[in-house]
Amino acid sequence: MSEFTPAEVTEEIRERRERVFLVLAGFFLCAMTMLNIIGITRFIQLGPLALAVGVLPYPLTFLCTDLISELYGRSRANFMVTVGLGLNFFILGTMWLAQMIPSVSPESQPPWQLIQLAEDVALPNGSTVSDSVELFSLLYATTSGAVMASMMAYIAAQYCDVYMFHFWKRLTKGKHLWLRNNGSTLISQGVDSFMVITVTFGAQFLAGAVSSGAMLVLMGSNYLFKMCCALADTLPFYLGVHYLQRYLHLSDEEIRAHAD
Repeated sequence: MSEFTPAEVTEEIRERRERVFLVLAGFFLCAMTMLNIIGITRFIQLGPLALAVGVLPYPLTFLCTDLISELYGRSRANFMVTVGLGLNFFILGTMWLAQMIPSVSPESQPPWQLIQLAEDVALPNGSTVSDSVELFSLLYATTSGAVMASMMAYIAAQYCDVYMFHFWKRLTKGKHLWLRNNGSTLISQGVDSFMVITVTFGAQFLAGAVSSGAMLVLMGSNYLFKMCCALADTLPFYLGVHYLQRYLHLSDEEIRAHAD
């Protein structure tokens, strides 16, 4: 049992709680942003799994969401997810604006701005380029569609994670940390993996450029990777709740109240 009561919360403890929230939210938003920026710019082979490089930091977002849900409550977790959604729109808007603004004259372009191509290349947005392509245009073509896909998956998965976390917490009356941590994350990451691959490669699949087998491999690889990360973060989640509850002087009554 915690020895702290809400009446003992001082200005120092309030500041400590806000700093910890800022750190957790910062890691959440950073991991989410990295997913959108590096996205599908590279695919890597991690053992038997074929993964977009942007997936690597993404499981961290669910650990941060679960810690904030447990320590700060549902409203704080939903607030953080909503801020992340706004950042998604900001990233997409900035990339679109940069793509719409004309480039400098060819003689003023730095040598790395244009990439010479040996053959025609089909881009993820459905267009084809030949001879040369601007580096930013190439990045925009490979990430803009992925950002839209991740936004749709983000809305469904992150709000699902927060909802399921508190659903399991109410159902178990605040017991069994492992159940609400894994139960919420495994379901929400399944939603995320299915949606992000479907939206990103749906047009190519309908056009016959991507096979159903390739999409299933990507979906399965994404989910297996996230599932392993979800199971692996059970211990960090337990340790984080145990030490942060004492560090933040959160009483058992306050923790239980967050389930409502």
